[in-house]
Amino acid sequence: MKASELKKLLAEGALGAYTALYADPAKQAKRMTDAIDAFTALYGEDRDISLFSVPGRSEISGNHTDHNHGCVLAGAIDRDIIAVAAKNEDGVIRFHSEGYPEDTVDLSDIDAPTHFKNYSSASLIAGLAKGFTKSGYAIGGYDAYSTTEVLKGSGISSSAAFEVMIGNVLNYFYNDGKVSNVEIAKLSQFAENVYFGKPCGLMDQTACAVGGFVYIDFENPTEPVIEPIDFSLTAAGYALCIVNTGGNHANLNEDYASVPAEMKAVAAAFGKEVLRGLTEDELFEKIPALRETVGDRAILRAIHFLRENGRVKKIRTALKEKDTDAFLTLVRASGDSSFKYLQNVYTNQNPSEQGLSLALALTEGFLTGRGGACRVHGGGFAGTIQVFLKAEDADAYCEKMDKVFGHGAAMKFRIRPLGATKLF
Repeated sequence: MKASELKKLLAEGALGAYTALYADPAKQAKRMTDAIDAFTALYGEDRDISLFSVPGRSEISGNHTDHNHGCVLAGAIDRDIIAVAAKNEDGVIRFHSEGYPEDTVDLSDIDAPTHFKNYSSASLIAGLAKGFTKSGYAIGGYDAYSTTEVLKGSGISSSAAFEVMIGNVLNYFYNDGKVSNVEIAKLSQFAENVYFGKPCGLMDQTACAVGGFVYIDFENPTEPVIEPIDFSLTAAGYALCIVNTGGNHANLNEDYASVPAEMKAVAAAFGKEVLRGLTEDELFEKIPALRETVGDRAILRAIHFLRENGRVKKIRTALKEKDTDAFLTLVRASGDSSFKYLQNVYTNQNPSEQGLSLALALTEGFLTGRGGACRVHGGGFAGTIQVFLKAEDADAYCEKMDKVFGHGAAMKFRIRPLGATKLF
């Protein structure tokens, strides 16, 4: 489809078919039209273009469980990355993200991860392309321009959405859309681990790729059990809010790395690589010895894992049974466990900065007498909290939190039922 044709479709209300994805189709149509104009300015008007979308995600439950082969529950949200793209015959992927320089990857030179700078977008593009070929899928060149509402640092997985988008375009352009979204998520994880240079689980990519509420069991991490769950937060009368409390001036890499390392240190004391399969009774029997070898915090983090893993399964049941009260009770328990046992709400390197703790305290005060739940969101130590509250309270809540953390810090979301897709 030519750019002029797609712009005409958008102007005529074609996004009306995607009301489940976009609360304000007119606003999104303008956003997409602007992206088309940006693409044509970069790559020419006389191209056959397609328009792609990948949502961000919110972790619902399973805080720091995936790396020890646990269970998680996540949801795709109605903020997405969109890409306008066209095939080329150059064997090159050119990807221009709004506000950043263009990334260019020659597909004849993707075999060696060391050819690409760690933590670069180009490394992710090369890694996805290599993952596709390694798995027997076709690849080819394309030019793309993207713009995103999945903002970096907002805790809704901007990097995972970007990775899935790279694979999403390769899927539709060169594989007739036959590569499953679950497989694209796995290839995205490969790209991030091997080419980008960052160890990661599979939750973020799966939630972005699959859409809706999704339960994931990583007992077998190479073949996780993935189960979409049909539950409408909107129909239940609740809204999801995420509050960005800002970063922390400390370097948090050691804090993040300490969580899986300490959990696995406890597992090693039982001859295991990960905590999955250990029981709380077994852990209790060894606590005196473990206090001497791994320390109390590692034991507390192991307790969090074991209980959180059970909570995820209970939340899955609550959602399937449309039991909103049970869901909220379990979310609150997840948040309490993260604060007390996982201890990822602030960093001991910089205890004077506790944005997450402050946001949780203010939120609990707001929710008193109103109902709802709140918890740390994602990796923790700084960043975002997650809040479920009655829809009629959401605007007042966001206004309150913005006064403390800045305009736009509190964001309202819907759960998006569709994952990675080609819109037009």
